Amino acid sequence: MKLADRMAQIQPSPTLAINTKAKALRAAGVDVISFGVGEPDFDTPAHICQAAAEAIKEGFTRYTPVGGIEELKDAIIDEIQNGYGLMYGRDEIVVSCGAKHSLYNLAQVLFDPGDEILIPGPYWVSYPDIVRLADAIPVIVPTREADDFKLRPEALEEAITAKSKALILNSPSNPTGSTYTREELESLAPIILKHRLLVISDDIYYRILFKGQPWISLAMLGDDIKKQTIIVNGVSKTYAMTGWRIGYLAAPAEVAAAVTRVQSQSTSNPTSIAQKAALAALTGPQDCVVKMVAEFEKRLDHMFQRIEALPGAHAIKPTGTFYLFANFSSYYGGAYDGRDIQGSMDLSAYLMDKAHLALVPGVAFGEDSCLRLSYAVSMSQIDQGLDRLREALSHLI
Repeated sequence: MKLADRMAQIQPSPTLAINTKAKALRAAGVDVISFGVGEPDFDTPAHICQAAAEAIKEGFTRYTPVGGIEELKDAIIDEIQNGYGLMYGRDEIVVSCGAKHSLYNLAQVLFDPGDEILIPGPYWVSYPDIVRLADAIPVIVPTREADDFKLRPEALEEAITAKSKALILNSPSNPTGSTYTREELESLAPIILKHRLLVISDDIYYRILFKGQPWISLAMLGDDIKKQTIIVNGVSKTYAMTGWRIGYLAAPAEVAAAVTRVQSQSTSNPTSIAQKAALAALTGPQDCVVKMVAEFEKRLDHMFQRIEALPGAHAIKPTGTFYLFANFSSYYGGAYDGRDIQGSMDLSAYLMDKAHLALVPGVAFGEDSCLRLSYAVSMSQIDQGLDRLREALSHLI
């Protein structure tokens, strides 16, 4: 059977592939430590689970409005007003099956064949393929490690052509953990406005910030830039709800209506029970978030210190998320048992086979010099894993 031509361009998610391989090895009895997973290791808070259980008990198990129940839309409106200082109406909010689904829907309603979509690299692995699935062209805009892998205005200006339609901006960033400051966003805004670029602001980690890092989004810089910016967010990362699959967007009403039409012909509404759980997450006690973020920061400080102590390795210090993007390129060119280590894919495979340690190769994010480590694991696993990492790397020097 012949597949559609577009499938030749689409690759499986490398992060999910690493996680799948780690789980398969564990099932075979291998003691694998995974730094690859992109989800909190905490359980979903009890009051959120209780809300889901009550929804089932009350029979809230049928279709809902395609774009989400009104109570959840109102909670999202309050969340954005409190977190961003911005006002939206119900007709500007769409609830979807995860933030990834929101991004996919936006690509389907906004991008035409041949449109160029600017993506700063390193980037989240799904952005280019989501763009390609809309027959648009992902244009990777390189950033520098010296700039904490953040987009500079001159690089943005240089990348823009007559075909440029939109910019996807992720802050705090997966995989780097870097967060844009107000000054940095203010330097990008005039270029965005001049060229009338749409901005898709992926803010899924916006509550996971460290060391008093203030939250700022392009949409918060004024009415003009807000009109060109679409906010994408969700409950997955903040509330340890990755499997519940609830994301949302805030956009001009005509965009929200188009997204709702697309969603009506694909998934219909997000799961009714998960919507009630998300409502409890946004409106309930927030001390669970504070505790999780504090634990992530503690783990980051420890992991960063240990990575910096490794010969030939270094990293920028993240200001958010639960990822560390570390540079291991000094180990490239080495070999062990006849295995050449030429890049991040080779090093990742070597670490899995030699140390039973799962890290995501940086080439999956567009930066081959690095590997991504998640510290959404226990402190004991961090220490055990980094002990294995040091031992395995010592054979490549």
